Parts: sequence; C-alpha cells; structure tokens
Amino acid sequence: MRNDDPASVREFFAARADTWDTKYPDDTPAYEAAVAELGLRAGESALDAGCGTGRALPALRAAVGASGRVIGADLTPEMLRVAARAGRDRAALLVEAEAGRLPLRARSVDAVFAAGLVHHLPDPAAGLREFARVARPGARLALFHPLGRAALAARRGYTLTPDDVRDEPNLRPLLTGSGWELSVFDDGDDRYLALAVRTAD
Repeated sequence: MRNDDPASVREFFAARADTWDTKYPDDTPAYEAAVAELGLRAGESALDAGCGTGRALPALRAAVGASGRVIGADLTPEMLRVAARAGRDRAALLVEAEAGRLPLRARSVDAVFAAGLVHHLPDPAAGLREFARVARPGARLALFHPLGRAALAARRGYTLTPDDVRDEPNLRPLLTGSGWELSVFDDGDDRYLALAVRTAD
C-alpha cells in the first residue's frame, strides 16, 4: 500500500474492513483514554477524521452527551458500513469523505480526533490545515494510535525513518504552520498521542 495515495489507502482498508474489529479487539480502552484527554464537554461538537469502523465514536458521544454533535468521516465506505453494522451510527453521523476535503463549515467543531491517519494523508500539512479550517479557535486535536511508533514498526516489520511525519521534530513545526500548537507528545510503547490546540487566526 502506498500511504500517500488515497485510492491505495481505500483499497487496503476496504479489503480488511470486515475483520478489522476482531483483529484488534483490545483497543477500546486506549481509544476511550485518548478521547478523555480531549476534555470535551456536554453540548460540544467532535469530528473523528478517518474514523474507520468507529471505535472512538461511542466515547466521543459519551463525552459530548445527547446535546452534542459527533461526526465520523472516512474515505472507505466499507469501513463505514462495518461501523453502522456495529451500531456506531447511533453515536455519530457517518460521512464518506477525504480528510483533506471535509464537508463541514469553517469553525464548526470543538475537537478533532484522528487515529492512525496523519501518515496516510497525501499532504499532511494540507490535511492539518483542513482540520484547522473546521475547528474553532481553542479547539483540540488528538493524533492517536494504540501503539507507539517503535512498537508498531516492530509489529509490522519496518524501520522508522527520520522523515516520519509523526516524529516530534517533524510534527511540531508542521502543526504550527497549519494552525495548531502542540501541547502533549507521548510516543511510548503502549500508545502514540499528540495533542494540539487550534490557535487564533
């Protein structure tokens, strides 16, 4: 799979959608903990960009409550179908969309959650700018994975390279130039979490 080609990414995840949740059955607590760090409040709006099968959506809904709004956007319709089959469409509005071209108004969400997504974007800076476009000033962004980069590389048999967009020296200026300020960076064995805040224009 080419990480920077949307068609290749869509094909990769489409072939794995039906077994995705059974392949990674123990990730839910890690997703819930990452969502909790966004500090969402009742009545707020949250976007799960690249939501996949929607594992974060119930936690996002619980955080914003019945009066809040949750949108799950994903490039791969097969993943969205699995999310709906699991009942996660009751937690969020599911939308087929590329992360770099979101069908949302400017300044319309209070938080963006993106799990395992940023390194799949064909242009990470453009994707982060699009997240900034739909985010209100002061909104929070969580870039997350239930494994840290080194642990994930060991599991999948590849070597980390210095140009990895998820590495802090690369990510921090990328976020700054895209309208975000990095506030937390945690790349341990058991998770990857970068939290950022939307800066004022």
